[in-house]
Amino acid sequence: MNKEQKKFYQLTVPERLAQLKDDGSLSDADLKALSGSPGLTTEQADHMIENVVGTYALPMGIAQHFLINGRDVQVPMVIEEPSVVAAASFMARLIRSGGGFSASATAPEMVGQIQILDVDDLDQAIHALEEATPELLEKAAQADPLLVKLGGGPRDITLRKIEDSPIGAFLVLHLVMDVRDAMGANAINTALERLTLLVESITGGRALLRILTNLADRRLARAECSIPAEALAFGEYSGEMVRDRIIEAWAFAAVDPYRAATHNKGIMNGVDAVVLATGNDWRAVEAGAHAYAARSGKYTSLSTWSKGDNGDLVGELEMPMAVGTVGGATRVHPAAAAVLKLMGAKTAVDLAEIIISVGLAQNLGALRALATEGIQRGHMSLHARQVAVAAGVPQERIHPIVEQMVKEGNIHVDRAMEIMEEWRTR
Repeated sequence: MNKEQKKFYQLTVPERLAQLKDDGSLSDADLKALSGSPGLTTEQADHMIENVVGTYALPMGIAQHFLINGRDVQVPMVIEEPSVVAAASFMARLIRSGGGFSASATAPEMVGQIQILDVDDLDQAIHALEEATPELLEKAAQADPLLVKLGGGPRDITLRKIEDSPIGAFLVLHLVMDVRDAMGANAINTALERLTLLVESITGGRALLRILTNLADRRLARAECSIPAEALAFGEYSGEMVRDRIIEAWAFAAVDPYRAATHNKGIMNGVDAVVLATGNDWRAVEAGAHAYAARSGKYTSLSTWSKGDNGDLVGELEMPMAVGTVGGATRVHPAAAAVLKLMGAKTAVDLAEIIISVGLAQNLGALRALATEGIQRGHMSLHARQVAVAAGVPQERIHPIVEQMVKEGNIHVDRAMEIMEEWRTR
């Protein structure tokens, strides 16, 4: 098989990089950054966090076959767990048969909070703050004139009265800001600091916490897909059977928080891997996702799966997506910049639409495996490779030892070492 005849996963690492270069979007410097040579240097890392002693690498794979809003996208994913990239690629190919992903994102509006304590009359303070809203918004806009020039900046002030807290009643002011293509934490927090003295003067209270919330429920991303039932068929499973079992498996997560936690973790396998690859804050995205999953008062599935009128399997995923394409590690880390370039993600909305699509694909992959042949079958060979490496199996012996462990159904380090010893004594 020559390079042109091989599928992407069948290529060697140098051949994969060469193919990315042939696609024309990446420079030699971008390819070096993706391959980790040099990638993030210790000197660059020293400017990112404190007490730097080195860097820590994780595998980066490219998920294939993604068709998002009519555009082909190659999606870099950074993750240590086997089968995730393969599952995302396979599910993207299935979803492609139904027209691909339809994705969208709301305006990049983030919310910052000011906790206001020691207020004598909460209702009077609320009225005063409402009257002063134009002044508060003008004051907040002064914190980042460039953001305002780019079309972003403060959008609204909302107020909440908290009466059932362990310390008694207090007020919370929400500042809503359009942060454009940034994640937005610095812009929000700076604006809140600028408002502090004015808020205290208006309310007669004491402003304590001043920080953004990671429950970014005004900055949502949404992806939808529709897969013909016949495309889901494989082996002994008809397409209708696979479709119905996926819906039944999703229904478990919709009603049971124990199942929902693992269900949503599967979604985040895809989401986090892209967030991490782009240098964004995956902890913030995780926090927002799980808080959003519990917004009704009960933790439930982030996704929805149903049967369409034409018999298709229909999937939907909606969650907060506070990610950026400017600022932070997205520009400092050379690999993150190359990843954004490869995906063609020029804006935060572009990036959010890609990430949410990967999350939906990953969710489908997990549900399909669980509802049919079981999660371990597809995972087994990849897991066995890791076990073989951990056992010290030489490169040239990994494939046959993996095959034997999978055939035996005995995938353990000690078994890999036993097989190696058996081969040595033959």
